[in-house]
Amino acid sequence: MWRMSFAIARAIVLTFVMALCCNAQTLNIWPGASPGSETWTQKERVEKNTPLGTVVFNVVTPTLTVYLPERAKATGTGIIIAPGGAFVALAIDMEGHDVARWLQNKGIAAFVLKYRIIEKRREGIPPDLNMDEAGKYGIADGIQTLKVVRQHAAEWGISPDRVGFMGFSAGAMVASAALLQQDAAARPNFAAPIYGGPFGVMSAIPAKLPPVFLAWAQDDALALGAVIKFYDALKSAGYKPEAHIFSAGGHGFGMRKQCTSSDHWIDEFYYWLEAQGFTRPAPK
Repeated sequence: MWRMSFAIARAIVLTFVMALCCNAQTLNIWPGASPGSETWTQKERVEKNTPLGTVVFNVVTPTLTVYLPERAKATGTGIIIAPGGAFVALAIDMEGHDVARWLQNKGIAAFVLKYRIIEKRREGIPPDLNMDEAGKYGIADGIQTLKVVRQHAAEWGISPDRVGFMGFSAGAMVASAALLQQDAAARPNFAAPIYGGPFGVMSAIPAKLPPVFLAWAQDDALALGAVIKFYDALKSAGYKPEAHIFSAGGHGFGMRKQCTSSDHWIDEFYYWLEAQGFTRPAPK
């Protein structure tokens, strides 16, 4: 009986420890109905085992999934991750949870943002999609998420002045909108738009932007023009964004391995974080 009780207790402890390490905690980012979409009635839908892994559609309630590193590894840096999907879907694994687990293993707290996207009524991306209109809900969610992460900074063991924002494709538009806010104090402390950026009207580039990391492939048939336009706008405003331009990889390479140099974008991102001082433990 004692042995059985001990085994049960050990299993409970192990489960608790695994929960702490994997940090599957998920929370809503708004304290009630999300502003602007209170009348939405579409039902969220999840498709698994697609070529992009798990994909989410029709998000009405935006959430944040928290991945905290082991305390012995923790650097005090946190990164919000916004997956892509043209604001009609979210590639939540390949451009979200898989990235978060990689960063978590490096001692970086990661937060996967499942932001609001418009209802998907037919296959493919609508040819007349207005990205500014479709993206306004996700952008509002991204800006709110920065506030939420900083509010929980002490609880999650990160420094409020070491919060970055990474986004992929449409998620990069969310990240870039958070970066280009007029309120400098509300911006992330660094940003990493990956094969994306402002896909609609290019915002004015404000002063005092934090460090920026960009990565894209030369054979990106979908977002290449918008990415280069964003890069040129940053350069024209006097900034020197870190830019990694891979010869191949296409659009949406994320954490997918294709035997191209783009397979290693996240390693390059980590080296850049290291050069910025974000991989060393934050001063207490």
